[in-house]
Amino acid sequence: MDEPSKTPLCLVACGSFSPITYLHLRMFEMAADYVKFNTDFEIVGGYLSPVSDAYKKAGLASAEHRIQMCRMAVNQTDWLMVDDWEATQKDYQTTAIVLDHFEHEINKVLGGERKPVRIALLAGADLIQTMSTPGLWSKKDLDHILGRYGSFIIERTGTDIDDALASLQEWKDKIYVIEQTVHNDISSTKIRLFLKREMSVQYLIPAPVIQYIKDNRLYEDDGAASITEGKGKGPT
Repeated sequence: MDEPSKTPLCLVACGSFSPITYLHLRMFEMAADYVKFNTDFEIVGGYLSPVSDAYKKAGLASAEHRIQMCRMAVNQTDWLMVDDWEATQKDYQTTAIVLDHFEHEINKVLGGERKPVRIALLAGADLIQTMSTPGLWSKKDLDHILGRYGSFIIERTGTDIDDALASLQEWKDKIYVIEQTVHNDISSTKIRLFLKREMSVQYLIPAPVIQYIKDNRLYEDDGAASITEGKGKGPT
């Protein structure tokens, strides 16, 4: 750590990542800036944790492919990593259990004599909106995720963050809202839609991921018979 007086922080982003986009990566960078200038934490790492195939969400490529695409996406960073534990589980794992996994691996297995690392969830405002919706999340899980670990939330276009936070006041001290100064509303769903329409996804997702999708003929069941890159036909 550069500043020993600060609390080490590890950010964990859970999601489908089908496929991973530049916004997924930018979320970590926006959070890093926020942490640097507004908190007493110091980031020591960030992890992408793809959901398992048991999630059975529409448009979900296999865990094997999603893990590989995520690894390609973080290949040129010096602090982002991919953890495949959640993705390789036979059964669906809740966010609370996934955060417990990171807590155990980082602070128990790798802990040693160093200062304990604070684990926190990194997510978009749409997740917080679901957390504030009655009946979608158990009070026990909310208390475990927001109370024990806390969350860094990136504002997203079309989400009323203030309304979402109104019913989560019990954990307000551990919810850090990060303004998206350069708005980017790209999503995996939109990427798959672009592929279905044979539109370019260049500069929306990393180039190696575009090539990987083409090589493995992913998302063709969504109607993407071919993929455009730039102005001509090419990889995605």
